[in-house]
Amino acid sequence: MTSQTIPVEPFDCIIFGGTGDLAERKLIPALYQRQRAGQLTEPTRFIGASRSQMTEEQYQDFARNAIKAHVKPDEIDEAEVETFVKRFSYTVIDAKSDEGWDTLKNLIGRKPARIRAFYLAVAPSLFGEIASRLKAHGLITRETRIIVEKPIGRDLQSAKILNDTLGSVFHEDQIFRIDHYLGKETVQNLAALRFANALYEPLWNNAHIDHVQITVAEEVGLEGRAGYYNTAGALRDMVQNHILQLLCLVAMEPPASLEADAMHDEKVKVLRSLKPINTSNVEDLTVRGQYRAGASAGGPVKGYLEDLNAESSNTETFVAIKAEIANWRWAGVPFYLRTGKRLAARVSEIVVTFKSIPHSIFGESAGKVMQNQLVIRLQPDEGVKQWLMIKDPGPGGMRLRHVPLDMSFATSFNERNPDAYERLLMDVVRGNQTLFMRRDEVEAAWAWVDPILDAWEQNAQPVQGYTAGTWGPSASIALIERDGRTWHESV
Repeated sequence: MTSQTIPVEPFDCIIFGGTGDLAERKLIPALYQRQRAGQLTEPTRFIGASRSQMTEEQYQDFARNAIKAHVKPDEIDEAEVETFVKRFSYTVIDAKSDEGWDTLKNLIGRKPARIRAFYLAVAPSLFGEIASRLKAHGLITRETRIIVEKPIGRDLQSAKILNDTLGSVFHEDQIFRIDHYLGKETVQNLAALRFANALYEPLWNNAHIDHVQITVAEEVGLEGRAGYYNTAGALRDMVQNHILQLLCLVAMEPPASLEADAMHDEKVKVLRSLKPINTSNVEDLTVRGQYRAGASAGGPVKGYLEDLNAESSNTETFVAIKAEIANWRWAGVPFYLRTGKRLAARVSEIVVTFKSIPHSIFGESAGKVMQNQLVIRLQPDEGVKQWLMIKDPGPGGMRLRHVPLDMSFATSFNERNPDAYERLLMDVVRGNQTLFMRRDEVEAAWAWVDPILDAWEQNAQPVQGYTAGTWGPSASIALIERDGRTWHESV
């Protein structure tokens, strides 16, 4: 089976922070892959913009090196690379002053009907200043889009201020708040699994589902993000955006259509239905952890404080939460959420565990009847597994086995699986907001997270140490096992 690549209109993509890590590792390789797939049309152009002193030729070399470093060798076509890098221009610009803006305006030219995508691959503190200067220098047309990365604020108040600032310059349909998790193939397959199959949707409720687990685990530590991470922590960095977005896609009601606003409306309903976690229950429903020295597949690793080069820090690098949704579909079904750094494996997955059968007709010799599970793996090895009970083949009586029906995207579809940024960047050009976050989604997520942060501070809830290379503090195991459940073995 081969997917169809539909070309997009010619566009200009201006990358603020064009010499930064995100541009090098993700944006330039993603745009190259779309060129290689034949999706870019003439005269599409890219403009790098940053404070670094660099000529156009040097920036084109930067783009070449980014492709060589972050694209698989068998996906590099030298002729295609040369065609691609010739699309790049570069300008020196200071987001905090008026230096370089006229040069950028001249580079873009005066074509109001042409799509312009401004990607802010910079610190969130610069979002407002860049947006205001784009307006002041006459760079915004009705066909302009602005793309902002998380974090959108560090709490509800700052998120509202940032949204107000962006909203004073752009219409809401021009603002693309990107969460790369929503561009993953498996995440989008959630909608297909639920709403295109008669098998699942009738069972997708508290009458048939026992609980849901969402795990986003990383093997890495700070990876050069110490300054940001120590002021954020796992709850702000991962739960408020990535994990709550996944929860919404699992739990939302069927939208009227796949139109962006219909999808956003249903996700907002889920966020507003989350039961509050505050000072009265935060210690029962949340666990905070911080990694200590340990080992990973690459050998010994330092603890968080050593990575941070600090004597103390109360920032959590791990968080586990028992969340509940107070509506008719999900009442009484716990959603166990966990994320952390320096864990035992790099894995992101959603596990839907169905209720046990009401009565087993099989004797003890047949073995234990396990609960059915739907495991949706986001990374690595994207795919879906439906765990079922079957008879072990062969003579000798009835012996039951718990086995998966396994659909690995890599083996089921004999083609390259595009990176999330590739899909999201093309959706920006198309003006399709479905896989992005609407303002009220962001603010509803913060409205649930803020009381948890406040409760941790008011209760002085400490971080619990865990050894690097494990699955987090023992309290996270107790969080789920006191309900008679256990974390899915993510291997």
